[in-house]
Amino acid sequence: MQKEPTVRLTAIRRLYEVSARMGAGRSLAETLQAVVDGVVDGLGFGIAVLNLRHPDGKFEVIAVAGSPEAREALLGTVSAADIFDAEFAIADKWGGLRFVPHERLPEGEVIGWVPDVPVSDDPAAWHPLDALFAPLHSSDGELVGMLAVDLPEDQRRPGPIHRELLEIFATQAGLAIDKARLTDQLLAEKTRLEASETTFRMVFEGAGNGMATIAFDGSEAGRILRVNDAFCRITGYAVDQLVGVPMVDFLRDEEPAQSRRELEELARGNSSYRFERIFTQPGGNEIWLGGTAAIVDQGAGLPRILLIQIDDVTARKDAERELRHHAAHDPLTGLPNRRLLQHRFTAVLERTRASGRPGAVLFCDLNHFKLVNDGYGHEAGDRALREIATRLAAEVRHGDTVARLGGDEFAILAEDIADEDLATLITRLETAVSRPLPGITIEVSTSIGTAPITPDSTDLDALLHTADQAMYDAKTRATEPCGHLSLQHADADIHRLAAGPTAKDPGRRDVGVRKDDAGSRDQSAAGRSAHRDRRSVPRA
Repeated sequence: MQKEPTVRLTAIRRLYEVSARMGAGRSLAETLQAVVDGVVDGLGFGIAVLNLRHPDGKFEVIAVAGSPEAREALLGTVSAADIFDAEFAIADKWGGLRFVPHERLPEGEVIGWVPDVPVSDDPAAWHPLDALFAPLHSSDGELVGMLAVDLPEDQRRPGPIHRELLEIFATQAGLAIDKARLTDQLLAEKTRLEASETTFRMVFEGAGNGMATIAFDGSEAGRILRVNDAFCRITGYAVDQLVGVPMVDFLRDEEPAQSRRELEELARGNSSYRFERIFTQPGGNEIWLGGTAAIVDQGAGLPRILLIQIDDVTARKDAERELRHHAAHDPLTGLPNRRLLQHRFTAVLERTRASGRPGAVLFCDLNHFKLVNDGYGHEAGDRALREIATRLAAEVRHGDTVARLGGDEFAILAEDIADEDLATLITRLETAVSRPLPGITIEVSTSIGTAPITPDSTDLDALLHTADQAMYDAKTRATEPCGHLSLQHADADIHRLAAGPTAKDPGRRDVGVRKDDAGSRDQSAAGRSAHRDRRSVPRA
């Protein structure tokens, strides 16, 4: 494989200079000219052209470096919003860059300016019609411009390190446009903002990536060599608290083996390194940092350094974690939902098959809970469901799963349990549910059916259906279960509810429930059995 030319330390110094100019209050044109000058002077491209994207989507060339002829031909030209679409459709993706090899260009007239240089027969050489683009984005991801480069100094197509440094340049250019636009707005409102220097500074410092160099070779390997202001702001440390300290002292790496492999790949020059790591701030608070890293060869006899740029991605990681939680949990009670129950059942079944020890699926249905909703309202019913969910979760063993299937139905996944232990668990659950609910006089209880998990079990739905049938069989056999509301108790409660609020129970409201309604809710044994046969297992 052709070895990539050495990227000199001047490129890194130029990166810092460009970053510093971003916060120097320059006009938009001056800032962008500094960016293209940095590409030519620091990265060794012969030509750099920066296209600014206007609000209407059109592009205008506002900065050119490296060639007076290119500047005269291109500066100020305006192109349609879709000017780059055709070329990007045939381009190679180099990370965030887009490379259009000349051999893919359709025959016909070439759009744009083409340098007058000799054409090499070497397929790895840079061709005058080759094109390399770097899309420029603001801090919020909006496309704000396009950076085009040409004529690399070694007349060869750029390698991985060269590309990575160009991509970092492009990131800084996008932020420069963002900041320069803010600068113009601030200058237009200078009178109003002069009274608030803090606000002025916050606007300038609000956009920008943290940057640092880290020793990669020798006895100092891993130690931070240099940081910029944005890095300090993001991490919460001062410069003297960071420089000279091993970077790993601030990181919590949950997969060190993977990190070592990634760094080894990076050292071989086979790929760029993108990372997300937990970083500990001075007060012990942990944040997520996301960024990129590239190894920079400083030349013969000098140790290599690692160039990184970072952003605080904690909000995104928190949002991803919250979405994962919502996808697997019931929104009312916070218990696992059917999806998470299925996931955990699969793991339990694998362990059951390995050990041969059975487990159980328990189906819990609340008795007379509709009376709570009818008599106290659905808000009270929701509070009662949350209370019951808490009680169920408190009574199961460590490692068991309590899930809400929907309505007033719950399922419990219990591993390695049978006989007396299972009976004891059921008793605990029944007792916990039957305790009086705060502010509610109706006696709510639960009926529980079970289905064994054996090495021959295959399907959670089938087990839930079996446990559901067993639960209704238990309701049919029970005449006065412990903690269950009898028909007489239901009649008495309904009469109290229909009579309206009393001095002893001022919070109750009239729901107009007739006595024969209670009879329809407390079905006969035959009616329950028939209902059970028609009933399907509920979906989460």
